[in-house]
Amino acid sequence: MLSIKYYYPRWGSETVAWDDFAGKVKRAGFQGIEVYPLQHRHEKPDMLRALEDHGLEFSLLHAEMKEGKDFAAYKKALERNLVELTAYERKGLRPQFITSQTGREYYSKDQMAECFAICEQVSRESGIPVIQETHRNKWSFAAHVVKEYLQQFPSLQLALDLSHWVCVSESYLEDQQDAVDLAIRHTRHLHARVGHTQGPQVTDPRTPENREALEHHLQWWDQWIAHLRASGATQCTITPEFGPYPYLSYQVGSTTPVASQWDINCFMKTLLERRYSLGSPV
Repeated sequence: MLSIKYYYPRWGSETVAWDDFAGKVKRAGFQGIEVYPLQHRHEKPDMLRALEDHGLEFSLLHAEMKEGKDFAAYKKALERNLVELTAYERKGLRPQFITSQTGREYYSKDQMAECFAICEQVSRESGIPVIQETHRNKWSFAAHVVKEYLQQFPSLQLALDLSHWVCVSESYLEDQQDAVDLAIRHTRHLHARVGHTQGPQVTDPRTPENREALEHHLQWWDQWIAHLRASGATQCTITPEFGPYPYLSYQVGSTTPVASQWDINCFMKTLLERRYSLGSPV
C-alpha cells in the first residue's frame, strides 16, 4: 500500500518562530516541512530543535542564482551549498532529500552535465538524495526540454512542479503528453501547486473560475500516484506549495492577499488525502 506524507512549505512563514510554526504544521496533520534555509542560516539550531520536538520530517531546497553568469563560480557555489545542506542534522534527524533548482535556462547540456555530476557526488557521499525541481529559469523550465534531458540523463529524479510548464507553454500541455508521461516516471516528490496558462499560481484553487486549471493538475497527479502504485512503491511525499506574494496576488491598491496561503495549502492537503485514500479509483 502506498503511504503519502505531506510537507508544509516554510516559504511564506519565515517571520513565525520555528517552534510555533512547527507546532501549527503538526496540528494541521502534516508529516514534514519543506525549507529553503540558506538565507536564514542563523535559524538552524531553532529549526532542527523544533522539528525534533514536534516529530516532523523535513526536506531542504537549494536555489543558487547570483553566480549564474559565471559558470565556474556557480559550480563552486552549487557544491558548497549542497554540502552545507547535508550537514543539517540533529540526533539522527536529517533531510529526507534535497530539492535543487539547478543551473540556468541558458546553460548548455555540457554545463548541466557538470552540475548534475556535482549533485550526484554530493548525494553519493552524504547518502541524501539530491533531486531536480522543474522550475522556470532553470534547465527544467519546459516540458520539451526536460524530455530531452531525461532521455540523455536517465538517472535524474525530479521534484515535479507542472505549474511552471503550464505557465511557460501557455497551455495545459495537451500536445506534450509524452513529455509529461516521461517526467512522471522520473518523479520522486511532487509540488502540488496549480498554475494556469498566464501564471504559475491560480488565485485560489477552491473557486469555480480556477476549476479547469485544478482539474488538469489533478489528472497529472492522479497519473503519478497510479504509476507509483503500479510500480510497487510504498511511500512518497507531496508539498502543497502555494506561495505568498508575488505568487499569491494582493488585492488592488493594498498589501492584503486575495486569499490565505495557509488555508489554501491545508485545503490542498485535505483534497489529496481524500482523493488518494485507500479504495480511491486512482
